Amino acid sequence: MTTFDVAQYLNSKEMIAEYLSQILADGNTNELLIAMGHIAKAKGMSQIAKDTGLDRESLYKTFNPDAKSRFETIMKVLNSFGVKLQAST
Repeated sequence: MTTFDVAQYLNSKEMIAEYLSQILADGNTNELLIAMGHIAKAKGMSQIAKDTGLDRESLYKTFNPDAKSRFETIMKVLNSFGVKLQAST
């Protein structure tokens, strides 16, 4: 039996944006952090660390659902994914 790994499907900016959009629609912060961890895994944690200027340990802490991650950190990571947050009505 194979285990489903969402990170295998997050191979384009469009897929990443759609995945995050679905998570954000639910409005659950813990799910957002977990989803960001999946995307970071797909893109490579070393690359995300390089892009954000954050060390890997800090990134792993950021994606922990119990973390109280700073908005600035979350935005750095989202920018490294190549996506932007947008409000709409």
